[in-house]
Amino acid sequence: MINHASRPPVKPRPYRCYHPATILVDEAVLSLPRTRMIMERCPGAEVRVIGANSLVLKDPGGGHNFGAELTRGKRTLYLTRNQGLFYKPCPATREYRCCDYRVLNIGMNCPMECVYCILQAYLNNPWLSFFVNIEDLWQELAEVLDNEPDRMHRIGTGEFTDSLVLDHLTGLSRDLVWFMAARRNAVLELKTKTANIENLRGLEHRGRTIAAWSLNSMDIMTREEFKTANLSERLAAAATCAEWGYRLAFHFDPLIHHDNWRSGYRETIRQLFAAVPAGNIAWISMGALRFLPPLKPIATSRFPGSRFFYDEFVMGLDRKYRYFRSQRVEMYRFVYRELRKLAAPATCIYLCMESDEIWREVFGFAPEDQGGLPAMLDRAANPGG
Repeated sequence: MINHASRPPVKPRPYRCYHPATILVDEAVLSLPRTRMIMERCPGAEVRVIGANSLVLKDPGGGHNFGAELTRGKRTLYLTRNQGLFYKPCPATREYRCCDYRVLNIGMNCPMECVYCILQAYLNNPWLSFFVNIEDLWQELAEVLDNEPDRMHRIGTGEFTDSLVLDHLTGLSRDLVWFMAARRNAVLELKTKTANIENLRGLEHRGRTIAAWSLNSMDIMTREEFKTANLSERLAAAATCAEWGYRLAFHFDPLIHHDNWRSGYRETIRQLFAAVPAGNIAWISMGALRFLPPLKPIATSRFPGSRFFYDEFVMGLDRKYRYFRSQRVEMYRFVYRELRKLAAPATCIYLCMESDEIWREVFGFAPEDQGGLPAMLDRAANPGG
């Protein structure tokens, strides 16, 4: 493990909502209501209307050059139409246990700067994008849910972007919460690293929306997650959502091996349960750091002060680099024990993208012993049956 002891302490900065310097508008969506609303909420931004095919997409294999474009691209918000499907399965791999999550793709990229973010190696263009053809989203989502009335759909918007980081501009969360409140066969998870929750206030959500936060040790959050809400801000936002009647979820993903990691994760867990009622938490996930090979050169060029990419990793069955099995099990067991000391019995604690063998080493059972991971989470999403 790389020693970080010589690195100076970092003071967390207060979270500030994102506002773009430039807005690129696909001319085909200029007249859409969501486009006009976003533009009105960004009075200081330069607006440029462009043709649908005038943007040249970049190859993420461009390494260092693409990394520089990513940094510049985060200052630009691209308003366009989603030409594909909004509703898709999580891009998992069959070699590891997946939770059968469904992704609602509302946009691409994120203005926050997490060193380990896999999007840096996944995107084919550097701009922050939001899909404004919302009416198509409602139609597609309604058709899916109506066609499968007996299936529980666990849906999230936080796979290719943060669920709430643009919400003060787009207002999408209010519409999503309203839409989901009328559905009995679906639950929405809004996963974020922000404190941008004002649009969730005063909504009749009927328990169909879960507010979720990614958490880490204080050291990782301050040194490797830039332009995000700090731990206190995230937990205060979670506590407020609990007061508004929302159920909560938390994700310790990625767990990163670093100096004093045990005390760091223990303290985050202590603060978590001191801030929010344990009974409000539907589920908590754990996932160890894993990354695509192209991510390392991109991330280390953009964040040369970060050192964790220089630890030892092994190629996993999903063609991502991971910590060695023994190291992952050690971290999972420790964090799980700390969580179980304080978590409510009904809270589902699970591993993200790990094998049955790892599950048995950490928990003493595999998901199939409990009816499968999707069933475990479905029960957590609907504790009353």
